[in-house]
Amino acid sequence: MRAHLGDHLVIESPTTGATRRDGEIVGLHHDDGTPPYDVRWSDTEDVTLVFPGPDARVRPPGNPSGAGAAAPPPPAGPPDPGDIGRRLAAERERQGLSREETARRARMAPDYLAYLEEHPADPSTATLIRLAAALRTNVRALRGGGADLPPGQGLALLHPRLSDLAPDECRTLLSTHGVGRVSVTTAEGPAVVPVNYEVVDDSIVFRTAPGSVPAAAVGSEVAFEVDRLDEAMSQGWSVLAVGPARAVTGPEEARHLSESAHSTPWAGGEREMWVSIRPTRLTGRRITSDGP
Repeated sequence: MRAHLGDHLVIESPTTGATRRDGEIVGLHHDDGTPPYDVRWSDTEDVTLVFPGPDARVRPPGNPSGAGAAAPPPPAGPPDPGDIGRRLAAERERQGLSREETARRARMAPDYLAYLEEHPADPSTATLIRLAAALRTNVRALRGGGADLPPGQGLALLHPRLSDLAPDECRTLLSTHGVGRVSVTTAEGPAVVPVNYEVVDDSIVFRTAPGSVPAAAVGSEVAFEVDRLDEAMSQGWSVLAVGPARAVTGPEEARHLSESAHSTPWAGGEREMWVSIRPTRLTGRRITSDGP
């Protein structure tokens, strides 16, 4: 018998062949995938060391029929994580957590978390619940269920507390780069558009194309907003920067911004015009729980 992390161990009745017990393999003790295995049982959520007997078989994830004794070997080349793996890794890294710390919080082996992040996997609902709790999010978010919905659809806190943020904390939350929204006035009226931004020498800069809506910011005072919402906890913060916007026309300055940028604009295309906003007013607010 050979198995991979994420496979399911199924114990069958020797007389009827019906499933008596099943669990997710969350730990291997041999590199070749031979027993024993650490198994998290679906009925109790306990993790035990299992030496499978003749009534046991391995079922690859996503293969309810159990055809085959083990999952096929991974393809050659770098791992290709599935959507859940990408979301797990992105959220963990966003929070600055190591795999070891996240695995400890979720009560699983770091090797199993690495497997989930690096390979297409079908973790059990119980595993996703533990990971969601460890990352202070929810299972729906890890599965990408709310990717096409506007944020903030969760219920409000029972005892919310709204507090103002000091300018220094606002600068910290702006960090070095991300996605924000710039408010401009166009010939058709006011508009708010998302842009990939960088923070350079206390100025907010972003790339766009001449004649685009974000380019209308040049030569006027604009508002720039960044926020973060924690859907699971119904908490979050927002930072608003107000100041004049100018076009970066110096070749050396523009080249420096392009070379030090963390990413290219998500919208793609030719967007080599840099716009710089120098905040004259920086404010922010945070919503937290004021209850017990």
